[in-house]
Amino acid sequence: MKAITGKTKKTLFILAGIFLGLGLAVCLAAPSFPGTIERGYSTRIYRGLVGPLSQLTGIFPFSLAEVLLAATFLFALYRGGRWLLSFCKKPRVTLRSLPRGLARLALILALLYVSFYLLWGLNYNRLSFADISGLPLEPAGPEELRELAQSLVLRANVLREEVEEDGAGVMTLDTDIRGAFARAELGYRQAALIYPALGGRYGPPKSVFLSPYWSYTGISGMYFPFTGEANINTDMPPLLLPATALHEMAHQRGFAREDEANFLAYLACSLHPHRDFQYSGTVLALVNTMNALYRADLNAYKEVRAQYSDGLNRDLKNWSEYWQRFAGPVEKASERVNDAYLKANRQEDGVRSYGRMIDLLLALFRQGSIKN
Repeated sequence: MKAITGKTKKTLFILAGIFLGLGLAVCLAAPSFPGTIERGYSTRIYRGLVGPLSQLTGIFPFSLAEVLLAATFLFALYRGGRWLLSFCKKPRVTLRSLPRGLARLALILALLYVSFYLLWGLNYNRLSFADISGLPLEPAGPEELRELAQSLVLRANVLREEVEEDGAGVMTLDTDIRGAFARAELGYRQAALIYPALGGRYGPPKSVFLSPYWSYTGISGMYFPFTGEANINTDMPPLLLPATALHEMAHQRGFAREDEANFLAYLACSLHPHRDFQYSGTVLALVNTMNALYRADLNAYKEVRAQYSDGLNRDLKNWSEYWQRFAGPVEKASERVNDAYLKANRQEDGVRSYGRMIDLLLALFRQGSIKN
């Protein structure tokens, strides 16, 4: 039995090495072949794998990703506690086994990284949505940016009058959160009629049970490729909750770049039949556009900002006050990790890459697809 066990371990080690080698080779070569990644991986292999996976995990009313991550964390605590106990009893023996344990851990982490990249991360190297959709990207000056912001704020003001609000005068969803998540798919169904790359069948967004604790990290949503789930922090105010759900659903559809996922969230929200989604997406686009306008032309920013309706101002104030309650070292550390992750996946602007959605918004605006 020992000989068989040893042979099996050796075989598994060799297979793991081959998998790592081939996986790393694909990861390194992928940036040079965006067209191949688009045609061979993103629209075929990825969809063929993650679509059914997402529908399968979507059967469960809770987030499997949250369960897996929590179990992994508890298992790590358990193993760490056992190691400390062993070290206290037999320090020399424990230290001698440490290099082997660290090597095993490094192998597991490497396998997880390559698996993550092959299962989803290759989408960072697909064609841009501008190339896929044919939307022409052109340089824009502050005046055109002001016109876009003007159009978005007028639209937001109109939609604000048509959404529900609570006793404090703050926007609420048309239904409860589960109902909103069940309706989220409707936006992408409409968008897919114009841009077929946004089509496909996937599981609905999932509410995260530990959402209040997520808020300390500044996380509003997360796509988990190992389960194909779009996970949403449902403790945050409802203002951008629909837009966040559609942002994570863009990742679910293989659009990995944050700037594009933000744009696609707006696009799907704007085409959604329900006003709460339309309003949420418009506010998302407005906030990003106003941030860009603030940097480009402060006077124009002040002029447009003064046109916000009272309801829109209440919603934004409520949103800001919520996140201020969770500001602190955990949020800053989480932002640094997220920034490093984005840069590692060739989004060199890091968290600032979210601003690049403006080019796509302007392309729609020039076509007359963004109206008051």
